[in-house]
Amino acid sequence: MPHLNGKTEKDIEKGDLDHREPHNVEPNNVGDNDDLSEYDALVRYISTYQPRGKAAEADEDEKPKKRGFLNFNRLLHKKQIGPDGSRFETPEEWLNTDLFQGLSSSNVETRRKKAGYNELSSEKKNELVKFLMFFTGPILYVMEVAAVLAAGLRDWIDFGVIVGILMLNAAVGWFQEWKAGDVVSKLKADISMKATVIRDGKESEILARELVPGDIIIIEDGCVVPAECRLICDYNDRNGYQKYMDEMRTRGDHSEKSDDGDEDEEEGEKHGSGLPILAIDQSAMTGESLAVDKFVADVVYYTTGCKRGKGFAVVTHSAKMSFVGRTASLVTGAQDTGHFKAIMDNIGTSLLVLVAGFILISWVGGFFHHLKIATPEHSSVNLLHYMLILLIVGVPVGLPVVTTTTLAVGAAYLANEKAVVQKLTAIESLAGVDVLCSDKTGTLTANQLSTREPFLAEGVDVNWMMCVAALASSHSIKSLDPIDKVTLTTLKRYPKAKEMLQSGWTTETFTPFDPVSKRITAVVKKDGVTYIAAKGAPKAILNLSNCSKEEADLYKAKTTEFARRGFRSLGVAVKEGDKDWQLLGLLSMFDPPREDTASTISEAQRLGLSVKMLTGDAIAIAKETCKMLALGTKVYNSDKLIHGGLDGTTQHDLVEKADGFAEVFPEHKYQVVEMLQQRGHLTAMTGDGVNDAPSLKKSDCGIAVEGATEAAQAAADIVFLAPGLSTIVTAIKMARQIFQRMKSYIQYRIALCLHLEIYLVTSMLIINETIRVELIVFLALFADLATIAVAYDNAHFEPRPVEWQLPKIWIISVILGALLAVGTWIIRGALFLPNGGIIENFGNVQGILFLEVSLTENWLIFVTRGGNTWPSWELVGAIFGVDVLATLFCVFGWLSGGAAIDSDPMTHNDLLSNTGNTSIVTIVIIWGYSILVTIVIAIVYFLLCKISWLDNLGRAKRSRHDTQMENIISHLSKVTIQHDKSEDSWHLATKAQEAEEDD
Repeated sequence: MPHLNGKTEKDIEKGDLDHREPHNVEPNNVGDNDDLSEYDALVRYISTYQPRGKAAEADEDEKPKKRGFLNFNRLLHKKQIGPDGSRFETPEEWLNTDLFQGLSSSNVETRRKKAGYNELSSEKKNELVKFLMFFTGPILYVMEVAAVLAAGLRDWIDFGVIVGILMLNAAVGWFQEWKAGDVVSKLKADISMKATVIRDGKESEILARELVPGDIIIIEDGCVVPAECRLICDYNDRNGYQKYMDEMRTRGDHSEKSDDGDEDEEEGEKHGSGLPILAIDQSAMTGESLAVDKFVADVVYYTTGCKRGKGFAVVTHSAKMSFVGRTASLVTGAQDTGHFKAIMDNIGTSLLVLVAGFILISWVGGFFHHLKIATPEHSSVNLLHYMLILLIVGVPVGLPVVTTTTLAVGAAYLANEKAVVQKLTAIESLAGVDVLCSDKTGTLTANQLSTREPFLAEGVDVNWMMCVAALASSHSIKSLDPIDKVTLTTLKRYPKAKEMLQSGWTTETFTPFDPVSKRITAVVKKDGVTYIAAKGAPKAILNLSNCSKEEADLYKAKTTEFARRGFRSLGVAVKEGDKDWQLLGLLSMFDPPREDTASTISEAQRLGLSVKMLTGDAIAIAKETCKMLALGTKVYNSDKLIHGGLDGTTQHDLVEKADGFAEVFPEHKYQVVEMLQQRGHLTAMTGDGVNDAPSLKKSDCGIAVEGATEAAQAAADIVFLAPGLSTIVTAIKMARQIFQRMKSYIQYRIALCLHLEIYLVTSMLIINETIRVELIVFLALFADLATIAVAYDNAHFEPRPVEWQLPKIWIISVILGALLAVGTWIIRGALFLPNGGIIENFGNVQGILFLEVSLTENWLIFVTRGGNTWPSWELVGAIFGVDVLATLFCVFGWLSGGAAIDSDPMTHNDLLSNTGNTSIVTIVIIWGYSILVTIVIAIVYFLLCKISWLDNLGRAKRSRHDTQMENIISHLSKVTIQHDKSEDSWHLATKAQEAEEDD
C-alpha cells in the first residue's frame, strides 16, 4: 500500500518488517506498574482482574464527585473570563514544555489568568440574566404593554397586580429551572469531558476546562480531543520529543522559504514525517467520512474524536481561540430555535391575532354605544379599559414559563432514571420517536462477554493459541476494548499460557484493529526469533494462511456452527520467522441477552415503537440474537444498503421493514437513519463509540448508551448512565408523560383565553357590560397560581408516538372555550330575573361572575389532563387554595364596585346587594352550578376524544413514499463528475465500488 509520504509500505503478512521503526513499549509511567515490564504488568493485570461487582461499586462511591460538563450549547450563556480571555494569542515560548515534567501548578494558574478556562463558554451562567429572560417573548411583551397602559390609566391596583403576575411567573420559572437544573447538573458532573495531562512530572486526569496552553496531554483512541493541540510523538516513543523539535525547525525553514516563493502556489495540509501516530475523526468539522492520519507536529483540532493510536500533544490554544471556537464566535447570535419554540411561537402569534381582532370588534361596538376613549376614569366601560381587559385575558402570560419549566422539571425526573438530557427540546423529540435503532452489545445484551470452549486446529496446544491471542491484543490496560479484555482475562483459566507470556517476549510493533483488514497484528520477538501474531475476523485470518482445503472447510463449518449458537468467533494465527502462517483455531465468545430485554421489546412494540437491531456481528449471530429476543428474524447484511444493487424505493422499503442489520459500520447507521427520516419517521439512534457520532447527530434523538465515549456523549441529545433497553423505554414513557402535561396545559390555557374573549366581547356588544378590570387582573393571577404545579402533576403516557396536532388542539380548545362562555352567559342571564334568579338572600353581579369564571376555569385543567391518572396533591392543593381566595372575593365583595351596575338594559334584580357582598347560600349555588358546568364540559371532552378523525387530525404520515424522488437520489448517489484533462471537459461517470469477496 503506498504510504502518504511517497514511500511504499511493505506487507506484514508476507514477513516484511523493516518498514516500521522499532520502539520499546513501556508501561504507564504512573501507578503500581512503574517497575514492571510490559508483559509482567500484563500478567499481573490478568491475575488480579475482577469482574465489575461490589468492590468496583465501592470504589466508585469513594471517588470524589467531579463538576463540569461537556456541552456545546453553552454558547447561549457565554461569559468572558477576562478582558482578553477570548482573544488571547498563545506566545510561542509557552509551547516549549518539557514532555515528562509538564507544567507546574503555579505556572498553570498564571496562564489561566491570561488565557481563561478551556471552554467555549463559562461553566456558571449569570442568574440575573437568566431571571430577566423570563420577561422576554411576544406574549410577555404584550402583558408588559398592558402594565404600561394600566399605569397610564392610573389604575394602580391593576398595574400592581399585572407586575405581580409577571414577577410571579419569572420567579416560579427561575426557581423551578434552578431546582431541576441542580439535579441534572449533579448527574452531568459524572460525564464531564476529561483530559489526561502531565503536570509536575505526574500523569493525572483533570477536567478538560482546566487545561491551559502549554499543557502536555495524552490523546488515545476513544477520547474526544480536549483542546486544540500539536502532536508531539507516540506515547511509547520516549525519544520522540527530539524528532518533534526537528520537525518544527524544518517547518520553520520551509515557511521562510515559501515567503519568497510563488504566492499562487496552492498549499495543502502539511504532514510531519514518519508513520501516522493517531487517526482522528474530523467528520463533524470537514465532512470527511474517513479518519485523518496525524503525524508528528500536526495540529489536532478541539472536540474531534481519536479513533486509533495514543500519543503526546501540547495544547496550543484554549477553546475560545481554537478553530471550533473561532467558528462558533461567528454564529454566536444564531440560536437553534427548535421545533418546540416554533410551536410556542405559532400558538402565541395566533392568540395575539385573536386578541387584536376581538379588540377591534369591541371598539366597533363601543362606538355604537357612544363610549369614550378613557372616561369615566373609575369605570371599566370605556375603550381603553376594554383594550386593557382583552390584553390581559387574551394573553396567557404563564404559557411560556409553565411549558419551559415543565420540560426542566421533566429533565430532573429523567435524571433520576440516569438519563442526562443535554438539551430540553430532546424530550419532545424522544416522546415522538417511532423507530428505535439499537445497538446490540450492552443495550440488548448484558455486555458480559465471556469465552466458551475454543476450536483448535489439529495438533495445536490450547495454551499456545491463548498466548498468541494475548500477544495480538492491546496491552494498554487503561483502555482495553471488551474483546481484548475478555481475551486477556480468559488466560486466568490457562496458567501455562500465562507462563508463556512471561518467557521473554518484547513487542516490536502493534497494529490495532481496523475495519479494512478486520484484524489485529503484533510483531513480537522472543529468543531472537520474530513472530507475527494475528487475531480477527475468521475470514480475514483464514485468508492469511495457506492451509489445506479440508482444514479451511472445517474452519468455516465451525465458524458457522458458532454463529448459529449465537457465538462470536475470532480467528487466531501466527507466523514464526520466515515460515508460513499457521492457523491455530477459533475463540468463541458469547454475550447473553439481558434478562429484561425480550419483555422490554414487547412493551416497546405496544407503545408503537419499532425496534431495529444494528450490530457489527455476523448475520447468523444477529439472527440468533433476534430469535432469543423475539425481535423478528428479518435481519439483513448491511452491505445490501450500499453494494446491494437496489434502487432507491427498494432500499427504503428494505430499511423500513427490516428487524435489523448485521455487519454494520458507522456509515450504515447514518444511512439507515437518513432513509427512515426520508420516510417521515422520527428516529432514535443509540451509540457508544467515536464512529457513532455522525449518526447520533443525524438522528432526531441521539442516545449515548452507558459506557459511551466522550465523542458519542458530545454528539448525543441524551446520555444514559444505566445499561439496557429498559432504561431507554422508561425514558420514552416519561418523555410522553412530560409531553402530555404540556399539551393538556396548552389546551387548557387556549380555552381560558377564548372563554373570556368570547364572553366579554359579546357582553360588551349586547349589554354594554364587562367584568371590572380590577377583577380581571385577579382572574389572570389566579389562573397562573392554580397551574403552578402542572409541572409536578401525574400524567399518563400515550400508547403511540405523540405529536402536537395543533388543528386538534385548536378545535377542542375553541369548543371548550365556547362552552365555558355559554355557562357564564347562562348565569349572567339568570341575574336579569326580577326574583333574583340564582341569588338567595343577597348577591352582587360582579362578584358572582368573578367566582363562576374562576371556578370553571380552574377546574378545566382536571378535564384537559384526562382521567387516566389521579391529579397530584400539588395541583389539587394549588387549585383549592385559589378557589378559596376567589370565594372570599365574592363573599366580601372585594373590588366588585358595590352596587354599581353598568349594563344596558339595566339589571332589575330585587336581591342585588348594595354593599357588593354575596350570601353563603348563593356561594353554594354558584359552586354547584360550576360543578355542573365542569361535568358537562368533561362529557363533551370525552366524546370529542373518541372521534377517530379528530383523534388523528394533524398527525404526520410516518411512512410516506416518494418513489420518483427516492430513485432519483439513489441514482445520483451512484454517479460522480469527472474531469477529462485532455479535452478539458467534464462528464458524468459511475462511481467505482469495491465489493468484498464473498468466499
